[in-house]
Amino acid sequence: MNSPRHAPRRTSTVADEHSPGRWQQRPLSIDASSRIPVVTVSARVAQPLLYRKRVRRAEGAKAGDLVAVYHEDQQLLGYGLYNPRSEIAVRMLWFEPDLPDDEAWDAKMRQAVSLRRDLLRLDDATDAYRVVHAEADGLSGLVVDRLGDVLSAEAFSLGMYQRAEAILARLAPLCGTRHTVIRTSPAFLSQEGADPPPLTSPDLPAQVTVQEFGTRFRVRFEGGHKTGFFCDQRDNRRRLAEFCAGRSVLDVCCYTGGFAVQAKRLGQAAEVTGVDLDEAPLQLARENASLNQARVRFVQADAFAFMRDMLRNGRQYDVVVLDPPKLIRTRAEYDEGKRKHFDLNRLAMSLVRPGGLLLSCSCAGLLSEADFVQLLIAASRQSGPETAQADGRARFSPRPMQIIARSGAAADHPVSANCQETEYLKAVWMVLG
Repeated sequence: MNSPRHAPRRTSTVADEHSPGRWQQRPLSIDASSRIPVVTVSARVAQPLLYRKRVRRAEGAKAGDLVAVYHEDQQLLGYGLYNPRSEIAVRMLWFEPDLPDDEAWDAKMRQAVSLRRDLLRLDDATDAYRVVHAEADGLSGLVVDRLGDVLSAEAFSLGMYQRAEAILARLAPLCGTRHTVIRTSPAFLSQEGADPPPLTSPDLPAQVTVQEFGTRFRVRFEGGHKTGFFCDQRDNRRRLAEFCAGRSVLDVCCYTGGFAVQAKRLGQAAEVTGVDLDEAPLQLARENASLNQARVRFVQADAFAFMRDMLRNGRQYDVVVLDPPKLIRTRAEYDEGKRKHFDLNRLAMSLVRPGGLLLSCSCAGLLSEADFVQLLIAASRQSGPETAQADGRARFSPRPMQIIARSGAAADHPVSANCQETEYLKAVWMVLG
C-alpha cells in the first residue's frame, strides 16, 4: 500500500455525476503519483456505510470514485467508494492510512475465498456458495456467488459495479471458475442514480447445474432473482429435511423448489407441494424435481389465495415452509411489509397440523429478529379455529406455539461486527399445538 497524494479542493458538479463514462469498468488501484479525491465527513466511526447527511465536502470527487475519507478535524479515516446521488454516499473499504494497491485488493479476495474453501470446506458439500458477502468481506456494495464454474455477482453500488469485472477476474483463479455474470440490484436505479447493463463473459452458458448435499439444481442466469440461486438457505434446507420422513410438506413461495426438492430427496417426505406465483421459476422447480427423480406437486398461485383455499377445504400439513421474497425494502415499506408477514404467517400456522412444524423466514434486513419473533407470537394468537361473534365479525382462537430453534443464513454469509446489516436472514422453527 502507498501513501496518497490528495486532490486540490473542488466540489463535484451535476455534470460529473452524469458523465458518459460513469458505467465504464475501472481498475482497482490508483497510481500512487495520482491525486485522489477527498471526502470530508462528520462521523468518526468504523462503520462501512456513511450516509449522505454525514458528508461535509467532496473535493474533486465524482460518482464511483475511490476517495480518501477525512474527518472534519483533518484526520484520515481511510478509503471508500463515493456516489453523491446515493443515500449511502461513501462505502468504506479500508480504515488504514495507506492508499490501497493491487496487493491490498488481492488480500481481501484471498481471505474471502480461504474462509469458504479452507475453513468451511464447502467444496466437500456443494459447488454453490457465496464467495463475497459485501461488508462482511470488506467489499461493501458487492456480493458474489460461485455457481458451478460461474461467478455470479450482484452490485449494490455504482463504484462496485465499475470494478466488478476486475474483482471477478482476480476471484476466478482462486475459485477455479471460467465464466462471469454481473447484475445490479433491483433498486439500483433509485438508490444509485444509474441503470447500467448486465455484464457477462463471452461464453457464459444459459444455465448450469449445481449440487448441494448430492441434490442437483439448475440455475438460469437470464431473468433470475439476485445471483440466480439462494445459497443462504442451504443449511436450513438440509435441516428441514430431517423433519420430513413420511410426512406431508407444503413449501409456500417455493421459487425454484429448493426446500420442496430437498424435503423429498433428502427428507423422504410422503407428499410435497410447492406454491409460487411466477411461472418461470416454477418451471425450473419442476425441472429440478425431475432432475432428482423427486415427485413434487407444484402449483402456480398467489400464496394468500392458495392458503385460504386450503383452509376452506380443511387441508393441513405436517410441515410448512414459508419463505417469501423481501417484503420490506425501504423504511417507507416497513408497516405494510410487517402486515404482509403477519397475514402470511397467520394463514401458514392455520395449515399446520397439531404437533406439526412451521419454518418461517424473512430476508428483510430492516425487520429485526426480535420484532419478527414478536410478530410470529402475535400471529399464533390468531391462527386457531375461526368463530363468528354476535356482531358478525370473525374471531380466531389462539393456538399454542413453541419456538424450537432460530437460525439464519449459512456460514458463507458471515456477519460483520461493524455492520449488522449483513445479518439479514431470519429463520424461526416452530411447533404448533
